[in-house]
Amino acid sequence: MIRSIKSKLRLKIYSKIDLNAEYRQCVEDLITSPVVLSMQDFVQHSNLSCLEHCINVSYKSYILCKYLNLNYRFAARGGLLHDLFLYDWHTSKPENGLHAFTHPAEALKNANMYFNLNDVEKDIIAKHMWPLTLKPPKYRESLIVSLVDKYCAFTETLGKDNKNNIKKIEKIYT
Repeated sequence: MIRSIKSKLRLKIYSKIDLNAEYRQCVEDLITSPVVLSMQDFVQHSNLSCLEHCINVSYKSYILCKYLNLNYRFAARGGLLHDLFLYDWHTSKPENGLHAFTHPAEALKNANMYFNLNDVEKDIIAKHMWPLTLKPPKYRESLIVSLVDKYCAFTETLGKDNKNNIKKIEKIYT
């Protein structure tokens, strides 16, 4: 009962905050970076680009972590960079193994090259494919992004998160 009341109070508080502006503040420096914008050039799932997928994961992780009183800023940022591997995985095959197993390390390498990451953001990127990465996520935010990524990949592949839905999220940062 007390949990329910607290939850309703939190929702009232959130409704007074402009989540879109707050989300934009979390990722502004990343989303305007040419390297992040270049993810638009690569197809991820169905008819969505890698950038659209990452924005989808980032924003949904942000909302969920905010609701759970976790570090939503780290989740938003790590979620946006989690697939910064910068190649078309449909046509290019990594030399050191299958894409599903190798792209988290490649994304982390690229993200480290362009941005100053904290430990949580690094863990989010490195472990977003868990359990394929074997080592489990170290932080709750990492687990949230990993689960949200799987949900988004599933719905995007089925066409449930189509371009129109993603465009609504994209308007947040434009």
